[in-house]
Amino acid sequence: MKVTADRAVCVGAGMCALTAPDVFDQDEDGIVTVLTPEPGDDSRDAALEAGMLCPSGALRVEE
Repeated sequence: MKVTADRAVCVGAGMCALTAPDVFDQDEDGIVTVLTPEPGDDSRDAALEAGMLCPSGALRVEE
């Protein structure tokens, strides 16, 4: 699995950091930061859910 984020598209809703805190965080401006670009099996489901919940479509989660 590979996770990327388009910080220019991010609106700072924070759903990613709440849903998958091992994979995503937010900087001081609330913009997404990818902590784990290749999450393991233990974070897989949370990363996929975060990608679906992102209101701006800033996240890309590829298997």
